[in-house]
Amino acid sequence: MIKNIYFIGIGGIGMSALARYFLHKGAHVAGYDLTETPLTKALAKEGAAIHYADDPALIPPGFRDPATTTVVYTPAVPSDHRELTWFREGGFMIAKRAEILGIISRDHFTMAVAGTHGKTTVTTLTAWLNRVLYDGESGSGGNGSCKDRGNGGGSAFLGGISKNFDSNLVLGKDDRLVVEADELSPSQDASTACGDGRRSVDELAWQGRPRLVVEADEYDRSFLRLSPDVAVITSADADHLDIYGTHEAVKEAFSQFVGRISPTGAVIVNKKADVAIPGGTLAKYSYSLDDPETDFYAANIHVLPSGHYTFDIATPDGLIEKCTLGITGKINVENSVAAVALMWAAAKLREEPLDEAKLRSGLADFSGVKRRFDIHVNTPPAVYMDDYAHHPDELRAALTSLRAMFPGRRITAVFQPHLYSRTRDFAAGFAEALSNADELILTPIYPAREEPIPGVDSGTIGALVKNIPWCVVAKEGLADAIAARDTDVVVTFGAGNIDNHVAEIARVVSRKAATVGEEAAGKETVEKLGKFESQSSGQSD
Repeated sequence: MIKNIYFIGIGGIGMSALARYFLHKGAHVAGYDLTETPLTKALAKEGAAIHYADDPALIPPGFRDPATTTVVYTPAVPSDHRELTWFREGGFMIAKRAEILGIISRDHFTMAVAGTHGKTTVTTLTAWLNRVLYDGESGSGGNGSCKDRGNGGGSAFLGGISKNFDSNLVLGKDDRLVVEADELSPSQDASTACGDGRRSVDELAWQGRPRLVVEADEYDRSFLRLSPDVAVITSADADHLDIYGTHEAVKEAFSQFVGRISPTGAVIVNKKADVAIPGGTLAKYSYSLDDPETDFYAANIHVLPSGHYTFDIATPDGLIEKCTLGITGKINVENSVAAVALMWAAAKLREEPLDEAKLRSGLADFSGVKRRFDIHVNTPPAVYMDDYAHHPDELRAALTSLRAMFPGRRITAVFQPHLYSRTRDFAAGFAEALSNADELILTPIYPAREEPIPGVDSGTIGALVKNIPWCVVAKEGLADAIAARDTDVVVTFGAGNIDNHVAEIARVVSRKAATVGEEAAGKETVEKLGKFESQSSGQSD
């Protein structure tokens, strides 16, 4: 049994969830990351030994023996990383994060969520509905807390920090780890380590395996290491072209992902996702926001004054009526349809009930994901929202939702482009989507794993923006720039490190809202006093 796990890139959202999983199982965990973040600080408190310099000398003594240590790395780590090179030359057992997750998924009833956008919210909502429906609680506490609930709803690896669970890892009471040290070797790739990813029919025992909800990441074709029983595909847009090269290659990878689903399982595909579905015995369903031609969709959609939505969800079995979603944004109505569709398909396969009352309660209690349509300030004078969006379609959907929530108000969008290659490939799309704001502030590109590309910078996007003012501001100066502007609704976007400045921006927007509120209250007092004095003068005459 694996006892020592060393993570290269331990602070990544997917890597940190795996690290937490192994810590929970009693393994010794250590790792490297480029910078200290709230996630790495949390992992350190939970027992992981972490350092922030790429130096083999810093690897702890207990993790320097290839006989007792397995190394897990993220594909975002460069191939010439010194520690990774040291482990390779030392004959250590080395695996990508996706390979380990694929092995864990074998022993579970795996519910996977794939898509170029939307998958984190759908995955997190599915994990929450699993908890509410199958742990014996009604989920009607009203505050979305899971602290007093059981954990019969299974486990989940999430691509963001769930506000309900306050983590990117969910552990079910029946969860178990079956990863033997000889299942991987340094030279094995995913096809060798994980087989073809499909279970034979005689291996399928729906009721016998605990549930596992996973976010199926398409980056580096990682999702082709998974063995899903049921899956949702939210989208298959052109993305990660530094890996795939063309949109057609992206869509082909999603088709291959469908081919890895258990032969008697199910797949639910967004109507807008152009993915070829292989034939066979797999059950195939479609979903949409509100298209009645699909198998799952929302009907009777109404927005409340708070910005939340009420709706019915149509399924092949009929309507689930009077649902209210605990988070705002019309795009999240579509995400909730996807999550409910996945729960419905899983219940059919496992021959389990789908309690509609609990389902409605779970939707209402869902608190969302940090950095996904995450509203920090919502007052009449000012609003501030932060979002992870880093693809043109995500930006467009978020700004469209904001327009619907706050009609007639002025939107200032702040965008940190992620990767030079993505900026180059999608500059026109970014500009078109961001032109839906009233004002745009760009920050310099977050390079992540890339070197600069000559002629590509944030101004490449700004030059294509139409009909709105724009400028480039260093992220360290964002709070001052917003404080100096006459802002109304402010939204920050990006998958880099712009989130390091969210708290500061929220404080600035809150202060501006308070000032506007005080000025409005003062003006109202003066007007009332003027009317009183006028009335008093009239009475004395």
